Amino acid sequence: MNHATTRATLLPEIVRMISEKYRISEKEALDRFYTSAAGASFADDETGLYGQSALYIFGLFCEEYDNN
Repeated sequence: MNHATTRATLLPEIVRMISEKYRISEKEALDRFYTSAAGASFADDETGLYGQSALYIFGLFCEEYDNN
């Protein structure tokens, strides 16, 4: 599986978890994720973050979001 396919598989799950935890729409969750450092790392092939589980990436996002 290539990186884009891997990301496309993980992203809906990450967005759903963010949406549920913070009680926001999935569009708002997607916007918040992609404007976060975790989202930027997820989009960057060099970091390898796309190779981690959705739950791990969600955890990184929550840690960053809750501390800001």
